[in-house]
Amino acid sequence: MYLIDPEKEYQEILRRYRNLMKYWKPKSPEDRKMVRKAFNFAVDAHKDMRRQTGEPYIYHPIEVATIAVKEIGLGTTSVICALLHDVVEDTETTVEDIRGIFGDKVASIVEGLTKIRGLMHHADRPLQAENFKKVLLTLSDDVRVILIKLADRLHNMRTLYALPEDKRLKIASQTTDLYVPLANRLGLHKIKTELEDLALKNNVPEVYREISRKLSESKEERTRFIKKFGLPIKKKLTELGYHFTIETRGKSIASIYQKMKRKEISFEEVYDVSAFRIIIDSPLEAEKADCFAVYSVISSIYRPHDDRLRDWISNPKANGYEALHCTLMSDSGQWVEVQIRSTRMNEIAEKGYAAHYKYKQYDTSFSMALDNWLNRIRELIESPDPDALNFIDDVKGYFFLDEISVFTPQGELRKLPANSTALDFAYAIHTELGNSCLGAKVNKRLRPPDYVLKNGEQVEIISAKSTEPKEEWLSWVITTRAKVQIKNFIRESKRAYAEEGKKKLEDLFIKNNLAFNADILQSFQKKFHYAHPVDLFYDVVMNKITLREVKDFASVDDGSKWKKYLPFPFGKRDTDHGAIPKEVRERIKRFKEITIEEGKPDMITYRISECCHPIPGDDLVGILWPHRPVEIHRTACQGAIGNISSFGENFVKVKWINRKTKTFPATIKLMGIDKLGLINEVSKVISVEFSMNMAALQIEGKDGITEGIVKVYVYGRENLQELIHKLLQLDGVKKVIRMD
Repeated sequence: MYLIDPEKEYQEILRRYRNLMKYWKPKSPEDRKMVRKAFNFAVDAHKDMRRQTGEPYIYHPIEVATIAVKEIGLGTTSVICALLHDVVEDTETTVEDIRGIFGDKVASIVEGLTKIRGLMHHADRPLQAENFKKVLLTLSDDVRVILIKLADRLHNMRTLYALPEDKRLKIASQTTDLYVPLANRLGLHKIKTELEDLALKNNVPEVYREISRKLSESKEERTRFIKKFGLPIKKKLTELGYHFTIETRGKSIASIYQKMKRKEISFEEVYDVSAFRIIIDSPLEAEKADCFAVYSVISSIYRPHDDRLRDWISNPKANGYEALHCTLMSDSGQWVEVQIRSTRMNEIAEKGYAAHYKYKQYDTSFSMALDNWLNRIRELIESPDPDALNFIDDVKGYFFLDEISVFTPQGELRKLPANSTALDFAYAIHTELGNSCLGAKVNKRLRPPDYVLKNGEQVEIISAKSTEPKEEWLSWVITTRAKVQIKNFIRESKRAYAEEGKKKLEDLFIKNNLAFNADILQSFQKKFHYAHPVDLFYDVVMNKITLREVKDFASVDDGSKWKKYLPFPFGKRDTDHGAIPKEVRERIKRFKEITIEEGKPDMITYRISECCHPIPGDDLVGILWPHRPVEIHRTACQGAIGNISSFGENFVKVKWINRKTKTFPATIKLMGIDKLGLINEVSKVISVEFSMNMAALQIEGKDGITEGIVKVYVYGRENLQELIHKLLQLDGVKKVIRMD
C-alpha cells in the first residue's frame, strides 16, 4: 500500500527532475528556462492527480522526458512536449493554451500525442482507424510525436504491475501488436527489446519466469566463458593498434522465446544467448574497411561459420541498422555470435532515428529511407479507399522489417518486404507499370507476375497496354501500395455501373417497403461488409446482391432491444465482428474472469481456437463476439494479441476446469535416434500407460535420426506435460515439444 507523504514526494519530484537535467544538455539559457517553465506548468496541472500505483502523476511525464533524452537522444522541444504530453487529455488545459505559452511546434506535437492517446482508449474500431489516420498525418509531419509516444509507452509498461490483469493484458497485447514493430522500424533497438520483454512478462508470465530463471542460473558460467573467449581477440586487436571497446550483450528473454518457438528448440540449444560486440573507434571513411579487417583478424583466431556472415554495412537494414555479424566456434566447441560496429553504427543501433539525425550531415541514406517510408504512409492515408477497418492492418505492413533487396535492370537497389512478388516490385517502381504488368524477367528468366522474389535477384518488368488490374491481383501482392493501387483502379472501373446499381438497389428496397436513405444504406453496406458504396452498387448490377439479401436485411430481429438495421457480423472479413451487445458488455463487467467447467449443464458455450489449440490448464483468454460462443485462445497466441489490441473491450480471462470428463487435441513433436521398435514404444506409452487416443502418428527416420508428429487427446496441460516427461525417458528419445 502506498503511503502519502507530501514532503517526501516533493523531494522525489525534485530528484527525478535533477536526474532529467543530468542527461539533457541545454544549448542556451533560453532552452533551460523553457524546460523549467514546462516542468512547473506540468507540476501545477497534475498537482491533484495520482497514478494507479498511488504515486503523484507528475512522476510519469518526468520519466517520459528522461527516456526521450537518455534512451532516444531527443532535444529541448521533445523534453518540453514530453513534460506536457498528458496535460490536454487529463486537465482543463487546451492545445491553444499550450500554443500561447510554448509556441506552434510544441502545441502541434502535444496535439498529436493527445490524439494517439484518444485513439488507443477508443473501442470503436472504425473510429479508431480514422483517428489513426490523423495521428499518422501528424507523424509524417514530425516524427517526434511517435518517438515521445514510444517513451510514454515504455514507462507505462515499466509500471504495468499496478493495473488489473485484464488491463495489463490489453496494454501488453497492444504493445506487441503496434509499438514493438514501430520501435523496430525507427531503429530503437533497446526500447523495442524492453517493450517485447515487458509484454511477454504480462502475456505469458510462466514462460518469462522460466527463461529468467535459466538465464540467472547460467549467468556466472556464461560470464566466465565470454571473458575467456574475448581474451585472445582483445590481445590481438590491441597489438595491431586498433582503438576499440568490447561489450557482451545478453539476448532478450522475448527473442530467446521467439527463437525457441521458431526453431523448435530448448533454451539450452539457443547458442547466442550471449553475444560478443566489438565497437571500433573509426573515422567515417574507414569504417567499412576497418570492420572487415577486424573480421579477418578474429576469424584467424576462431573458425567462422560459413553460412552465418551477415553484412549489414554494405546493405543496411530498413531501420538504418549497420553492422557486421559473424558466428565463430570457440575453443570449447560452442558457437558465439560476434557483432562488429563503428562507434557511429553503435549509437545508431541503440538510439535509432535521433542518432541518424545527428549524423545527417555525413550520411543521408537513412533519412532518405525514412522520408520514403513516411511518404508511402502519407500516400496511403490520402488514398480514396475509405475502408477504415482494413486501414490499421495495412499500415502495420510498413512497420515490419523482414526485407529483401532486389535490383532493377540498371542495377538500382530496391528494398521490398519479404515474400514480395514481381507485381509488388512493378508497383514499387510506378503505378502505371504495375497496372500494365504482364510478367517479369527475373535474372533473365521469364516469370509470372505472382512470382515470389528472392534476395539479390534482378527484375525487369514486362508490361502491355492491354493489361489491366483484376480482383485476383489482390491475392498476388503483399505490399500496401500495390493493394491500394489495385483497389483504386478496380473501383474506378466500377464507377461506370454506380448509377445503374444504385437505381436497381432502390427498387429492391421499395419492394420490401424500406426507405432508401443514407442511414439505412450505410447499415446495409456494413451488414454485407462493403467498404465503399461503389463496390456494393457494382455487385447489385452483377446480381451478387439480390432481393434475397434485401429481405434478410429487412427481417433482422433477434428478439433483443437492438435497432432493426444494426449490422451483424458475417461475410467477407474475419476481423470485423460488429458491435458488442449490451448484455455481453454487462457480462464482461461482471466477470473479469469467466470459468468454464466441463461437465456442468449450465456451462458457458465456447469454441476452441484453431490458431493455437488451447487446452485446460493453459494461460487463456476468451474473445467475446455477438451471437457466438466464447472464442478461447492461449494468451501468447498472435491471433489473440491482435484481437485484444484492436478490440480491447471484447476479452476476458478464462479459467478452464476439466475434471477428466472430456479430452482435447494436442500435438507433440519428438526427435531422437532412429532405432528398431521406437514407434512401438512411443505408441505403448501413449495408448497403454496413459490410455490416450491418438488421432495421428507420423514418424520418419533419416540418416539415423527420427522425427515424429503425434496428435493425442489429453485432459489438459498437466496431463500433456506428464506424457512429455514419460516419453523423454524412452531410450533414444532426445527431445519432445508441444507444437502450437
